[in-house]
Amino acid sequence: MKRLSLAAISLIISGPLAAAEGQNAALLHEFPDEVSAQRIEADINRLVSFGTRHTLSETASETRGIGAARRWIESEFEAISKACGGCLEVMTVSDFVEGETRIPERTEIVNVIAIQRGRLDPGRVVMMSGDIDSRVSDPLNGTSDSPGANDNASGMAGVIEAARVLSQHKFAGTIVYAGLSGEEQGLFGGKILAKYAQDQGWRVKAVLNNDMIGNIEGVDGVIDNATARVFSEGVRAVETPEEARIRRFTGGEVDSASRNLARYIDQLADDFIPNLDVMMVYRLDRFSRGGHHRPFNEAGMPGVRIMETHENYTRQHQDLRVEDGVAYGDVIEGVNFDYARKLTALNVVALAAMASAPPFPANVEIEGAVQPSTTLRWTKPSGRAARNLKGYRVHWRLTDAPQWTHSMDVGDVDRFTLENIVIDNYFFGVSSVAEDGAESPVVFPGPAGSFGE
Repeated sequence: MKRLSLAAISLIISGPLAAAEGQNAALLHEFPDEVSAQRIEADINRLVSFGTRHTLSETASETRGIGAARRWIESEFEAISKACGGCLEVMTVSDFVEGETRIPERTEIVNVIAIQRGRLDPGRVVMMSGDIDSRVSDPLNGTSDSPGANDNASGMAGVIEAARVLSQHKFAGTIVYAGLSGEEQGLFGGKILAKYAQDQGWRVKAVLNNDMIGNIEGVDGVIDNATARVFSEGVRAVETPEEARIRRFTGGEVDSASRNLARYIDQLADDFIPNLDVMMVYRLDRFSRGGHHRPFNEAGMPGVRIMETHENYTRQHQDLRVEDGVAYGDVIEGVNFDYARKLTALNVVALAAMASAPPFPANVEIEGAVQPSTTLRWTKPSGRAARNLKGYRVHWRLTDAPQWTHSMDVGDVDRFTLENIVIDNYFFGVSSVAEDGAESPVVFPGPAGSFGE
């Protein structure tokens, strides 16, 4: 067990969570420039051209309705795969829903996904999702024009663009690009894909749900193209009563895997995305509203919602009309394509960083009650999945600090003791670091912070 005194630590620790170093950092700096606002604009226009993408809309037409939209998305993923020598597995994942308030008749909910398998640890999955469907004022109206330019052609176009950029590179872990359906009817596409992931044995470490990433003019009168919100649950939806009892005495209310995923994204924005700051929102989603990361959280998978900071409600879920001089409707004129590019670039960097990282620390435990020092321990991986593992980094922060403030590399070990750092005064965590500098999110000890095994 390695130990280091407080005096020695003070010589090497200062400042925030360290950024990725070496080859990985160089690559992450390149990715934002590879994301194209022009391609995102073209894809949003194409999605808008289908007239409506309502879940209950036309499915047989080649030019109108959700059926045409999802077949076009599938063809785009196939073209991207062809350009990278068949590196993507493109498929649909679907199920039937009926008897629901917003889906009264039997309807097939079809998701379109593309899988980029990892070369070292293909069972470890990070995912970016956007929604295919759109709606107007009446959630059951599947015939009226519903452009859904920002909600959520912007997020779906971001997913397609991320696939274009990242498919040109290879990663240790698997990346899934997902177009989800049925979001406006009750998050059914997410529920279906979350179950599929469980049935396939995917070890899902992160779901980045992008829902409305193109609007910069808020209904509050603010115009802002330099911030993005990341919503994350604080306590895991799947926490058991015994795990809640442990959390009550050891902490973790603000350190779920999803919350530390949000911190990770926040740090990556600071380090790699020019002129973009992340607002971490300590809430599952907007007040009393929902998004497609929630079904994954409810299945025990870490996930966050990435979106614009200032929403414009006159452009969401609205019939196309003008009333009292106010234009209502989610039309293409309400989308800022460069802003959508920046938020897409944030996803690209986060996906690449996590897919490049070694296996995330597992079975992280902590001890130090009534002692002058704190000891962390974890399980080291073995085999092919661990080939890129260089070592681990221990982190800590004051309990009221929003971001990890102190960290140090501790080497290729499975435990470490911080001498004269009292467990009662800080929160602690561990991340894994690859040979090229890629780093995992920080894992908080115990069930409260686990990313799964």
